[in-house]
Amino acid sequence: MSKKVVVVGAGIGGLGAAGLFAKKGYEVTVLEKNANLGGRANIFETKGFKFDMGPSWYLAPDLFEHYFNLLGEKVEDHLDLVRLTPSYRIFFRNDPERVDIHSDIAVDSATFESIEPGSSEKLQAYLKQSEYQYGVATQHFMYKNYDTVFDFFNKRVMTEGQKLSVFSKMHSFVSRFFKSRKLQQVMEYTMVFLGTSPYDAPALYNLMSHMDFNQGVFYPQGGFYELIKALARVAEKNGATLRTNSPVAEIVVENGETRGVRLESGETIEADIVISNADMWHTETKLLPQRWQSYPEKYWNKRTMAPSAFIMYLGVSEKLPNLIHHNLLFSEDWRKNFDDIYKDPKLPDEPSLYICAPSVTDPSVAPDGKENLFILVPIASGLELSEDQKNAYADRVLGIIERDMNLPGLREKIEYQRIYTISDFLSDYNALKGTALGLAHTIWQTAIFRPKNQSKKVKNLFYVGAGTNPGIGTQICLISAELAFKRVHGITSAGPLEKL
Repeated sequence: MSKKVVVVGAGIGGLGAAGLFAKKGYEVTVLEKNANLGGRANIFETKGFKFDMGPSWYLAPDLFEHYFNLLGEKVEDHLDLVRLTPSYRIFFRNDPERVDIHSDIAVDSATFESIEPGSSEKLQAYLKQSEYQYGVATQHFMYKNYDTVFDFFNKRVMTEGQKLSVFSKMHSFVSRFFKSRKLQQVMEYTMVFLGTSPYDAPALYNLMSHMDFNQGVFYPQGGFYELIKALARVAEKNGATLRTNSPVAEIVVENGETRGVRLESGETIEADIVISNADMWHTETKLLPQRWQSYPEKYWNKRTMAPSAFIMYLGVSEKLPNLIHHNLLFSEDWRKNFDDIYKDPKLPDEPSLYICAPSVTDPSVAPDGKENLFILVPIASGLELSEDQKNAYADRVLGIIERDMNLPGLREKIEYQRIYTISDFLSDYNALKGTALGLAHTIWQTAIFRPKNQSKKVKNLFYVGAGTNPGIGTQICLISAELAFKRVHGITSAGPLEKL
């Protein structure tokens, strides 16, 4: 008889694990507390608008292709991917000049040169380094499980550590190449995807620029949730059972070994292996008795959490020609903006923000002639906001957008608005301090310093998702599923699996 696997949580890591283990012949049951699969990659529809609630950037297509190939599938059979041109548009506070990034080296080099003479050659050198780091990371680091410090600080890291920039900070690294504030911001904004500040993130993460500038930015027609539907479809095709509205109350442990889970309804589901894709803080401190916790509450009290987010989902009554699919507005005082998130937590007075307008690319997500907007302001996790504070901040943010993104009268054109922020992340996803992403990627919370994907105290309990390695990001969470699969099967290779 095949072994039984229970996956707690149907985020990207959980669905990814379900597909891998089901393909290998395990009897897999996925238990999701919410009404929809996908975890933070959620969706809702209202008044003819279809809103992706979380991730919206489809980057590193090769990593998604690898996962689907492992299961004998082709991405193109499941997703209609469109390469965005331009990839994204950048607005700067108190500056009418905007910058479009095309993920075309010739075009982007000319753009950089116009901002900072001599920077076009530096951009090419920077991207060559980024591509090198991406190759090394994906072939030798990201798909590897770490057990001791020697697994990470091995001969390759120690001999190539300088090239990989493992030991320096992102802002210092970027500053070696670019002197203008604008270009530094362009090269550092991706740190928000990792839930950290460029002043604290390891420079290794400049590999993100390879995804962005070299590989391009894509969009699955129908919305990002199409990826969730594809992962669910593949898992079910291989025999996995996916259950929604099934919150887990406890991971059952007997004699130091997991025996399954107990649902809030009282139902018990037996399992030989439990894989938790729930927030790791919640898994450890709420689903396990204290004696079986590898990472108790005192551990989490000392962690640096990635930001939460102040999100507005807006239905707008007319098209907004100044916007493209992805739009970024950068604050003038970059460091202060990050300090407002990490060092002196408060709602930023002059925030950087992001606007996704998928209806520019995809007419299916908004009624004819109207615009679907997803507005995200990174803010500190753990803030407590009243409804009045939320509404006042929403008005402030909209005023900034009207002025600095040249969208006068936007507030009068809004016919639907929903605010989603810290308390919602906590209630919907059991996220510590209402973080939107999980553990920040500081040097001391990366690789060997991140929580391991296997319980130290409970046999056959494993973890996937942003809380463990490799960390934050949609495609990165898929890699976490592969790492859990490797862990269960004793596979120690450093690179991606070639077959199951």
